[in-house]
Amino acid sequence: MHLDRRFAFVVGCSLLWALVVAGLFYRVAANNSGQAKAPPTKTLVVAAEPLPLGAVIHAESVKTTQVPESLFPKGGFSRKEDVLDRPVVSPIEPDEAVVEARIAARGSGIGLAPMIPPGMRAISVRVNDVAGVAGFVLPGMRVDVLVTGRPPDQSDTYTTTVLQNIPVLSAGQTIQADAKGQPISAAVVTLLVSPSQAESLTLANSEGHLQLVLRNSTDQQAARTPGRQLRQLYTSESPAPAAVPVAVAGRPRRTSPSSSPGPTAPVMQRAVVAAEPPEEVVVIRGSQKTIEPARPKTAN
Repeated sequence: MHLDRRFAFVVGCSLLWALVVAGLFYRVAANNSGQAKAPPTKTLVVAAEPLPLGAVIHAESVKTTQVPESLFPKGGFSRKEDVLDRPVVSPIEPDEAVVEARIAARGSGIGLAPMIPPGMRAISVRVNDVAGVAGFVLPGMRVDVLVTGRPPDQSDTYTTTVLQNIPVLSAGQTIQADAKGQPISAAVVTLLVSPSQAESLTLANSEGHLQLVLRNSTDQQAARTPGRQLRQLYTSESPAPAAVPVAVAGRPRRTSPSSSPGPTAPVMQRAVVAAEPPEEVVVIRGSQKTIEPARPKTAN
């Protein structure tokens, strides 16, 4: 009987301790579930389909989704009505956020017009395969513009750089470069210039021949070049005259190219007199025939 009481006491203490531990675990789990509560979200307008450059956003082109407030992009929209009928100035992929920097103002036009910043102008230049760098002048690249012509009151042809680091808006009717960088065969290239640059480019196009020079888009430095005249291409130094061997006192020497100008001295050549063959006599002795040199004549 005494053993049964002790056993019941031990079992009771164990059960009580188990209840205490279970209660502690329950409180900890409840606190953790409260802290893991989902953060507040916000509605974001994203593209429902690919929006290429120059496209106009319609109601079926966009959709809304919920994102955490901490991940809401700068310039994003929460209402679809704020982005409808606005042209796209930078390509937007599906499920990508539509932000203010990638669309133009409503009513700014479609196609190329929304890509022209305020205060700038778009001007087209006619090019050929050579002037267009074999078709590799693509939208988004930067070029220099050279003009070749004859300035007033000058008789020589002149080439100079008119504009530098000019962005290319379109090649022909293509306003977006191919992802693979494929060349575009276009007879007209549209450049983004200021009003004063547009005047210079128009004058250069009417008075001379234009040439586009492709440059690295990361190169922002302007090169200072003096230009090039046609006669400068043909003013290379003539090679020095070759030395002419002259026989003096039986030994040849070379004349110096820097000697004073004058009539060319005749070249002296050493005379070589061929020795006359000796006189021969045919001698017949019996059946033998021989040829022997004749005896020299003695002086009288």
